[in-house]
Amino acid sequence: MASIKDVAQKAGVGVGTVSRVLNNSGYVSDETREKIEEAMKNLQYTPNELARNLYHKKSGIIAVLVPTVEIPFFAELVHDIEAELYNEGFKIMLCNTDKAHNAELEYLDMLNRHIVDGVITGVHSLDVEEYKKIKKPIVAFDRYLGEDIPVVAVDHKEGGRLAAEILLKNGCKKIVHFRGSTAVESPYHERHFEFARIMKEQGVECFDYELAWNKFDLEYYKYAVKDLFDRLDEWEFDGIFGTDLVAIECMNEVIRRHKKVPKDVKCVAYDGTYITQTVEPSVTSIVQPTKELAKEAARLICELVNGKTYKNEKVTLGVSVRKGRTTMK
Repeated sequence: MASIKDVAQKAGVGVGTVSRVLNNSGYVSDETREKIEEAMKNLQYTPNELARNLYHKKSGIIAVLVPTVEIPFFAELVHDIEAELYNEGFKIMLCNTDKAHNAELEYLDMLNRHIVDGVITGVHSLDVEEYKKIKKPIVAFDRYLGEDIPVVAVDHKEGGRLAAEILLKNGCKKIVHFRGSTAVESPYHERHFEFARIMKEQGVECFDYELAWNKFDLEYYKYAVKDLFDRLDEWEFDGIFGTDLVAIECMNEVIRRHKKVPKDVKCVAYDGTYITQTVEPSVTSIVQPTKELAKEAARLICELVNGKTYKNEKVTLGVSVRKGRTTMK
């Protein structure tokens, strides 16, 4: 495999001159440039992209931190982020942080060591103070990490309102409400506050089940649903509201107990990923627009990498309703 020294020797120039051509830095005459490019072509020389990027103090890589891509929402989001960043000339480094308790901190350390140019994080396991120490490009998804870190989220308050209105319209009087953990400050709490507020205002009973912090795997959701039914015992609920996987698992348990959906129990899921359309019955969902979320996150991280700064920047996108067969109206 040809080296930069081989190229320099064949072109009859110094290694520094070849380096200037490769990095597009400093003056090189057109005649010399042509000789170097011809030598590279003849030798089938492939520049070391990593070395060249590090020379410019850029790697061309954005780290995308998520708890796990086993969760359909994060899988869709990562897929869309990768597509957006590819169009901007970046590759992604996918970082699943559920493998170890300190994985998130290790990935942030890579940012400090110039291995990646920036981070898009959708992880909630690390203390905010750790992010404040990093003076590099970071975009947060659905979490507040400091005034210098832009946040991308949906209008969760609107999502909570829409879910509440659907269940009310379907005549629900006793509802199971799966809430996200209150251990971290996040925009997603707004949907739970709004949902609970409306139900209380309308005199509807709610059983609020707070899910564990940073637990997203299917086995945990199965445990949570079993725990829910153990706690409720004979409490006969007629409505379910939760994110896709936990809502579907709860709905499945209802069906296993010989009740009918939506005749006996109505279900509204939050996120609206593909799985809500692959189960039977298909699930009425509040849909987060992953493509638009990815586009905004990619735009912000690219602007930050290119030197733009933000103060208290929050991008909020709308949600939509997709009617399924788990509600009647």
